Amino acid sequence: MAQTWTKTDWRNKPRIQMPSYTDADKLASVEAQLSKYPPLVFAGEARKLTQQLGAVSRGEAFLLQGGDCAESFADFSADGIRDTFKVMLQMAMVLTYGAKVPVVKIGRMAGQFAKPRSADTETKDGVELPSYRGDIINELDFTPEARIPDPAKMLQAYTQAAATLNLLRAFSKGGYADVHQVHSWTLGFTASEQAKEFREMANRIQDSLDFMASAGLTSTTNAELASVDFYTSHESLLLEYEEALTRVDSTSGKWLAGSGHMIWIGDRTRQPDGAHVEFAKGVMNPIGLKCGPTMTTGHLKSLMATLNPDNEPGRLTLINRFGAGSVGEHLPRLIKAVKEEGANVVWTCDPMHGNTIKSSSGYKTRPFDSVLREVQEFFGVHKAEGTVAGGVHFEMTGADVTECTGGVRAVTDEDLSDRYHTACDPRLNASQSLELAFLVAEELSERAGVHRAAV
Repeated sequence: MAQTWTKTDWRNKPRIQMPSYTDADKLASVEAQLSKYPPLVFAGEARKLTQQLGAVSRGEAFLLQGGDCAESFADFSADGIRDTFKVMLQMAMVLTYGAKVPVVKIGRMAGQFAKPRSADTETKDGVELPSYRGDIINELDFTPEARIPDPAKMLQAYTQAAATLNLLRAFSKGGYADVHQVHSWTLGFTASEQAKEFREMANRIQDSLDFMASAGLTSTTNAELASVDFYTSHESLLLEYEEALTRVDSTSGKWLAGSGHMIWIGDRTRQPDGAHVEFAKGVMNPIGLKCGPTMTTGHLKSLMATLNPDNEPGRLTLINRFGAGSVGEHLPRLIKAVKEEGANVVWTCDPMHGNTIKSSSGYKTRPFDSVLREVQEFFGVHKAEGTVAGGVHFEMTGADVTECTGGVRAVTDEDLSDRYHTACDPRLNASQSLELAFLVAEELSERAGVHRAAV
């Protein structure tokens, strides 16, 4: 497959959820320009991530994936990148303590610019226009001009992704990720009266850090305590952009999707004979596959065979998105299909997309309690099936937005209008994200305790 596949093969397959560009010459010019640009990520990084995800599949690590629903050109800032990175580090520390295994950190960053939509058009006040599909394709403003797909936006997306990756690499390796500093931020969160229920765990983490320091394990003596591995991911929806950044790895001779460390296929674009599956099957990057309620066991078996024919651990991550109350109906049959095939997969839970509702105030939102409930159901099913609940996947931000209701600093329906800034779907704010990390860590602590007892 690797020898016969080429990065243009997807063009011969049915394509959906992608724009029809009206200026073919401009599109060709942009693709040619992008093809000359350096890749944003490198093959060695993708190989390392695959190995780490292989550990997740065996229960030897845990996956935290999170970030924006859709990255914005207008809201792009160093502070925004820093704040999301910061809260992900805090979440990872808490999860590491709960799971007693390393946490693999993957941001929905530096490439999450395109979004699938449930309809090709939207109507406001009797006016029908093409749907907004993300800043890499068109604009959010509700005007005919703004909704025309513009190929040049791919160049702006590349520039923003490169700048984002540059800053993330500096943060992850330049001392900002020091374990002691990260925990000091978390202690600030638990100092509030609303978060007092998490104070005991935070204090236990502090005790562990104090013990390590007394044993001589500090960020000064051990550089690993001052840096982290941090990867990027996005849905590989706009295949013209993906193709242009795909390169041959000089070491292995395999194709690398140079747009991000991990790419995923959405629940709307996972047709076994479709363009998106065709593209993803040929690149060496770890691949995510969104699995919603309509995923059949037959389709899953076909997709696993296509996307991971060598059954490589860490190659394929199944991102479940069913909705609270529906996990028990759908997940067991998919687990059965994986067991029947003897497939190596990472199981992770996306509790965001199945729990979107319209609030009484008219805003699209996601209740915190529903998000938590789906995660708990995910862990419960895997415990019953004897399989590994490998990770969580959140749409979140480090900003103090009011887009999802609930949490210890309770956001109500009436609060949503205060700071509702998302360009597409509602995101957990920094407080809600960290609260979820503490609650998931409690689930992981129970799992780790059961495992130790069994050993």
